[in-house]
Amino acid sequence: MAERIVKEAQVNLDFAGQRFDQIATELFSDYSRSRIQSWIKEGVLVVDGKQTKPKEKLFGGEKITLNVELEEQADHDAQEIPLDIVYEDNDILIVNKPAGLVVHPAAGHSDGTLLNAILHHAPQTAMVPRAGIVHRLDKETTGLMVVAKTIEAQTDLVAQLQDRSMGREYEAITIGAMTGGGVVDEPIGRHPHNRQKMAVEPVHGKDAITHYRLVKRYNNHTHIRLKLETGRTHQIRVHMAYLQYPLVGDPQYAGRLKMPKGCSPELQDALRGFRRQALHAKKLELAHPITGDFMEWEVDLPQDMQDLLAVLESDLHNGGQNDYML
Repeated sequence: MAERIVKEAQVNLDFAGQRFDQIATELFSDYSRSRIQSWIKEGVLVVDGKQTKPKEKLFGGEKITLNVELEEQADHDAQEIPLDIVYEDNDILIVNKPAGLVVHPAAGHSDGTLLNAILHHAPQTAMVPRAGIVHRLDKETTGLMVVAKTIEAQTDLVAQLQDRSMGREYEAITIGAMTGGGVVDEPIGRHPHNRQKMAVEPVHGKDAITHYRLVKRYNNHTHIRLKLETGRTHQIRVHMAYLQYPLVGDPQYAGRLKMPKGCSPELQDALRGFRRQALHAKKLELAHPITGDFMEWEVDLPQDMQDLLAVLESDLHNGGQNDYML
């Protein structure tokens, strides 16, 4: 399966003196600059029918023509894996990812991933890098993800992520009773001693900003809502652990399970049985990559988090504590 793109544009005199690749990026703004440069070098994006170097300056009046056949971007197999589809049109796909589903194939997870499922559900995504996946969730994190079904949609969605205009809100359950919300503005990088983990790294880390507020405080836990400005690997998990309020069930950042003093047997069982980080991507906001329309989606917490909150609620009342709604 292949898709051909044929487009042409006239170079306005306002562009006189600018580089070919810069002008082409402006005129064909549906595509990223790196993709434009690649097409120029391949000779499928030309000036007046002739292959031209990316840095060559144009005078205005030239005709730029694109004629390219898109090839499949990956050799991953399409697999029939059930998807919880929240929304779909010709350009984007919104899915509610379950716990346990890996997003991208990698060592130890060569198939059975969200990418394999997308290739089966929307075969045209084989023409889009990473099958249109523009952001990811950890294997055990649940919730909303957007997938681009075309290169044009992918370019726009990546731009929204980069300029931080895409809204992403999460809910989580932390260990420890917080007293209020706030903002964590701490850079994140690879852990200096454990390459499988991330950590707050003031010197070598990349900027990372997480806003959080309390939904409800329990005896020894807190239900919180979070909003990301950036999208670093494990960002919420690292930032909450940095505040010393790690997520319930987090195998990498919460340390050994410790039972709160005086908690009920039911809560002890619930905490022992919760074997993933209690984190859910609950809300997603974006501008539609083609129409520009503002769109938003919100999904309920998965059943395991709802069940845990119910046990925490019962423990709160049975323990005779005040019921705080914040």
